[in-house]
Amino acid sequence: MITQRPRGTQDWYGDAMYKRTLIEKKARELCKAYNIKEIITPVFEDIALFQRGVGETTDVVQKEMYDFYDKGDRHIALKPEGTAGAIRAYLENNLYAGSQPTKLFYVTPAFRYEKPQSGRLRQHHQFGVEFVGSKSPLAEVELITLLMTFIRELGLKDARLHINSIGCKSCRKTYNEALLAYLKEHEDKLCPTCRERMQKNPLRVIDCKVPECKEIVKNAPRTIDYLDDECREHFEELRSLLNSLNIPFEVDTGIVRGLDYYTKTVFEFVNEEGFTLCGGGRYDGLVHEIDEKQDIPSVGFGIGLERIIYFMERENTELPKEEPIALYVGILGKEARPEAYQLVTKLRAAGIIVETDYMDRSVKAQMKYANKIGAKNTVILGADELSKGKASIKNMETHEEIEVDLDKITEYFIK
Repeated sequence: MITQRPRGTQDWYGDAMYKRTLIEKKARELCKAYNIKEIITPVFEDIALFQRGVGETTDVVQKEMYDFYDKGDRHIALKPEGTAGAIRAYLENNLYAGSQPTKLFYVTPAFRYEKPQSGRLRQHHQFGVEFVGSKSPLAEVELITLLMTFIRELGLKDARLHINSIGCKSCRKTYNEALLAYLKEHEDKLCPTCRERMQKNPLRVIDCKVPECKEIVKNAPRTIDYLDDECREHFEELRSLLNSLNIPFEVDTGIVRGLDYYTKTVFEFVNEEGFTLCGGGRYDGLVHEIDEKQDIPSVGFGIGLERIIYFMERENTELPKEEPIALYVGILGKEARPEAYQLVTKLRAAGIIVETDYMDRSVKAQMKYANKIGAKNTVILGADELSKGKASIKNMETHEEIEVDLDKITEYFIK
């Protein structure tokens, strides 16, 4: 029996691979327009990076992370998300020494042990952007604008911006006291995980997916009511900027995001049914958490490629058709192979999509194959065509044929 792929993973090929390629291409094109440079970081890191950055009380670290000890007895984790690794690279490679801000993007695999479901896999892939060095709400606006453009250009219509502010360390302390007092009144009805969370990081309870806990937190205190002057001004300016740019949004006090590094702004794009397409926010304390010598404000987002494809399929989004094979070069006889393949190579060098015969098929079988793979045109090269220096190009849709000099076939297709 053939070994099957691990549960919660996916083989990429055919239509799904084509969609993923288009999505990645669009992401890179947009980042180029925004002057955001690509970064690639290792697929595994020291586990301490995620424990400090993502947060030890998060589901990601407590339940979902793939970690192991390597042969050198180092405690290693497969990256569960892209931000911590990107910031570690930013610090380790002294990217802050140049002119600021630094804007980085990545398309990376990420690993989380959770129940596989549509659009959510144990190995998934994230497109993310990290905007490091600016404390201005314009940084959030830039990423929100990029995301809106990205979502729109992929043809997704059902995605609305939700924003919230969860404050900073100073105002979070007051909020946590109020939240903890509320949770203690309902402690006996909370799930075991939340009873533990409420002592270490009460904010995590707001993000619990257990129905009983969700019902309890409906009436819990909200971070937005406990913001200090700086956090309140930041959030008010963000809303003002979004309004001035005619970017519709909804203030959603239930958004806290699932990772501990977030401060102040958090945001998500959510569909009408409440499913989250992507999310992000500000994480001004993450740089300092990783390197205590640095204290640099940052903001970022992550969006799963599998999640995008899932939403696109739900909305029946139409993508540009895959570019067809322009010409199938049929080969009649071994003596025609060298010149036939020279022609194939010349056409491909000119950017024309070409296919030919590698299976020693008969001419009839070659034409049948050309039709099957959707070639728009065919040409057969044999001894007669080579001696005359001419060949007939056949349009597979209209069945019309036109004779063209062999040395002008490339020019014919370029035109």
